[in-house]
Amino acid sequence: MSLTTKVRIVLIIGILICLISNQTSTVSAGTDTWTSNGPEGGFIAVLAVDPLTPTTLYAGTYDGVFKSTNAGGSWTAANTGLPVGSVYALAIDPASTSTLYAGTYGAGVFKSTNGGENWMAVNTDLTALFVYALAIDPDNPSTLYAGTSSNGGIFKSTNGGEKWSPMNTGMTASSVYTLAIDPVTPTTLYAGTDAGVFKSINGGTNWSPSNTDLTASYVYALVIDPITPSTLYAGTDDTVFKSTNSGGNWNLTNTGLTAFYVDTLVIDPKTPTMLYAGSDAGVFKSVDGGTNWSPSSTNLSTSYVIALSINPVTPATLYAGTEGAGVFKSMNNGGTWSAVNTGMLNSSVLALAIDPDTTSTVYAGTYGGVFKSMDSSGSWIPFSTGLTAFTVHALAIDPLNPGTVYAGTTGGVFKSVNGGSWTAVNNGLTTTWILALAIDPNPPSTLYAGTEGGGVFKSTDGGGIWIEMNTDLTELIINALVINPTSPGTLYAGTTGGVFKSTNGATTWVPVNANLTNDYVYSLAINPTTPSTLYAGTDGGGVFKSINAGGVWNATNTELIYDAVYGLAIDPKTPTTIYAGTNGGGVYKSTNEGDTWIGINPGLRNLNVNSLVIDSLSPSTLYAGTDGSGVFAIQQAFVIKVLYLPLVRR
Repeated sequence: MSLTTKVRIVLIIGILICLISNQTSTVSAGTDTWTSNGPEGGFIAVLAVDPLTPTTLYAGTYDGVFKSTNAGGSWTAANTGLPVGSVYALAIDPASTSTLYAGTYGAGVFKSTNGGENWMAVNTDLTALFVYALAIDPDNPSTLYAGTSSNGGIFKSTNGGEKWSPMNTGMTASSVYTLAIDPVTPTTLYAGTDAGVFKSINGGTNWSPSNTDLTASYVYALVIDPITPSTLYAGTDDTVFKSTNSGGNWNLTNTGLTAFYVDTLVIDPKTPTMLYAGSDAGVFKSVDGGTNWSPSSTNLSTSYVIALSINPVTPATLYAGTEGAGVFKSMNNGGTWSAVNTGMLNSSVLALAIDPDTTSTVYAGTYGGVFKSMDSSGSWIPFSTGLTAFTVHALAIDPLNPGTVYAGTTGGVFKSVNGGSWTAVNNGLTTTWILALAIDPNPPSTLYAGTEGGGVFKSTDGGGIWIEMNTDLTELIINALVINPTSPGTLYAGTTGGVFKSTNGATTWVPVNANLTNDYVYSLAINPTTPSTLYAGTDGGGVFKSINAGGVWNATNTELIYDAVYGLAIDPKTPTTIYAGTNGGGVYKSTNEGDTWIGINPGLRNLNVNSLVIDSLSPSTLYAGTDGSGVFAIQQAFVIKVLYLPLVRR
């Protein structure tokens, strides 16, 4: 080998070593493919227990169907053939329990004949595809009913879903939320709707209102006493009502029930005077047929329970599906609960944040609180002790003291110091629905909160006291906040009415919307080295770019097909590289300041992306928070362009 060749090889190897040494390996991120390991839990719309094998149960979620064969001990996705999206209704054939049906949000009804291993659409003549409720005739399981929304009403199939017929004579409601069939006389059924209760006594052929003394409009749940089917209960937007004459008239029965919305009801099949209500205030229990209620939520980590199901063989065992914390199980009639979410990769992640010093530490804000990973999203632990509101829209970390973390929730701002429990820091906040947080890099004791309808608030003492800062801010729904890193008094607010700018620490605001043709702004990002360049992600208009501090905007959407952009992130080391998280199109990447885009979605099974964050020490690593499938991570392979280096002889 010649000396020239040897020198060239040494030079190339040296460049490779220098370049690769700048890439910090990430344990759980796939190389050029997205991988997900949680957080576990998420939104549970419906639960169904196999009546013949009650250790088998199913959960309908934002991310399809999950199945457990060990009484909730672990879960696996059971989605083959299902479209990506929400499942709001499940029904199990009582005679052949390997046959079940799933009602989806926008794709109609799907059927499985092998316990959820495979699904197929069964939508012939089903003209309304948003399905909220399913019910099976217990005597003739090939007959089933579907309750739909958007004025679709009720559909009936008499051949196991192969064909449907509308059954809406007398039905005046626009949305049907729940269906219940009389177990003794299955031609009698009830529908809970946005116009109260409707009843049919001829298998759905005709319907009539059944609302005497029912003062609630919205009926979300109906259960029938299995021994005395003339007794039934309705869960509504005004707690619980009871009828003892087959819906002839109703009585409010809510003593001790401090909830407002009751979304689900279950009745003990062996002791029908015992029933449970899942509500916006947790689980309540009655042992006297609804006359009196008591809280039954010990160890439930979230307050909103949307789904309940009961083991028909051992009714002391119940399951609760929550708004964001997954599934909980009780084995003592609701006395205590424990989370059973192993494998339930279904969390909707609204916010992400990375520790700037230890970037393997990642935080995720969800509908079920905050989760924390200390191994680059390889595993997650709940980090919600002290939170009293569990929908977390925003997270922010003190850049000088990363042990201090802030969470913006539907119940205000919470603060955690050194990994400890959360404390509410809401003094002065007149609006506690927080959508955005931003920390001044110097000093980080100054932070800003963007609210739902209350505008911007500012604290200069780490959240101790907040002051409203809305002078000339005419749009008060604040979806995003960013601060100029070189001039922290300058900040921008992304609102439902465009972008506003302040140059004096939020004391006053001015709109900066020239050429911003779509003014519903979800996300903002600012170039860290050239802060006069910033980007706005909009609802329906894609990405807009300004190179003069918001003076003028221009759409920059070449090859960006999906135009609802919920998340934006800029590579801190190479700010010409930008990422956009979209609703329906996954993640897009631009390497030329937004001039052109390309999708980077291998492995990203959920293309609805709410949030993005970049590892600041290893910017090839990117995290995406999805709407129903948790956090995904990707480590992009570093493409090295090897230059032919001539040998200069002296």
